[in-house]
Amino acid sequence: MASMSPPIHDLRQHDETATHFYLDVRCLICRFLGFIFGTETFGNHQQQQFPRKPENMERQSSFSRDFGHAAAETYLITRLTFTLLRYLGVGYRWYTRLVALACYALLLMPGFLQVAYCYFFSSQVRRSIVYGDQPRNRLDLYLPTNTNGPKPVVVFVTGGAWIIGYKAWGSLLGLQLAERDIIVACVDYRNFPQGTISDMVKDVSQGISFVCNLIDRFGGDPNRIYLMGQSAGAHISACVLLEQAIKESRGESTTWSVSQIKAYFGLSGGYNLFNLVNHFHNRGLYRSIFLSIMEGEESFEQFSPEVRIKDPRNREAASFLPPIKLFHGTSDYSIPSDASINLVEALKGVGAEAEVILYEGKSHTDLFLQDPLRGGKDDLFDHVVSVIHAGDEEALAKDASAPPRKRLVLEILLRLARHISPF
Repeated sequence: MASMSPPIHDLRQHDETATHFYLDVRCLICRFLGFIFGTETFGNHQQQQFPRKPENMERQSSFSRDFGHAAAETYLITRLTFTLLRYLGVGYRWYTRLVALACYALLLMPGFLQVAYCYFFSSQVRRSIVYGDQPRNRLDLYLPTNTNGPKPVVVFVTGGAWIIGYKAWGSLLGLQLAERDIIVACVDYRNFPQGTISDMVKDVSQGISFVCNLIDRFGGDPNRIYLMGQSAGAHISACVLLEQAIKESRGESTTWSVSQIKAYFGLSGGYNLFNLVNHFHNRGLYRSIFLSIMEGEESFEQFSPEVRIKDPRNREAASFLPPIKLFHGTSDYSIPSDASINLVEALKGVGAEAEVILYEGKSHTDLFLQDPLRGGKDDLFDHVVSVIHAGDEEALAKDASAPPRKRLVLEILLRLARHISPF
């Protein structure tokens, strides 16, 4: 399989060409749709947001822009899929995993459809706000209906094995946190093979910078920002946070400050690439593609927060880090819970504030998908909200009297989905 993988410099050259072609296609599509609907599409976030148009014109423009973006992204994803298949090859193992993934999604579809409806039609959701110059440099904002006073903000980085991550995967979390008067910014980033790990880290850092500097325009409090990531998103966001702390400890100039991040929540993440590649290899998974994503073994230390924080040259950065809270299921076979336990031990070893909370019998997707779709009480969700609202007696009182979350999927479907899950 390794012999089928094109070199990294070829991948980047190919991606640059694909990106330029993508932008040309997107421009043509958006102009075409603008002609049909009698609207204009805009190329940057300033034009998208300010000044506001009359509501009927804004909805028409939003529909045109979203439809054009969706069409262009569909083209890009299709093109990148064929590139990705060159890495994966075609074999029985991948067919079975794809079938399992399709069945898994089908069983959870009743919940996904309800969330999708809110995502596309709720006035609380601001979709595809541009934060950078790359095609995937967009984020979604989930805004509370209550607009009294500045709100705390969660910057969420979705998972997806560094390959299928997408900002809309955070819709359920965003909508549920918005119900608790918390703004959520779901940051999109380049996936492989459109980009490798350094591109992902750069994108997420840009997205966080956008939120830190501009969230007050949407009613957010720039001094109460929380960073959260799930699975691959937990790994990427942890890399970003540690890199930012290291830069600040060395006096380097930055576009955002780690002091604005009041806490970091890592959900089912992996933080040591040396251990992860061995784990994937033992499970018969994509060792060669993983090496390509992570830019080879020579980059493992740079993108392994657990390893990097132990480096004596970086230990001063520990004092810049916010409180770290990691959550993991003990039955997570995609990324074992030892990943979170080991990072917390490494952080405590250099004086950082960190803790890990383990959930007995929970799988890789239980904490992020099945449990929220199940509705009712959710210990992880309640814990995150209590940390964000700590010190705000009015918000805590509202949380205590909040109605139970609605069940979105029947229990039997959730159990079947867990049984066939490829994760």
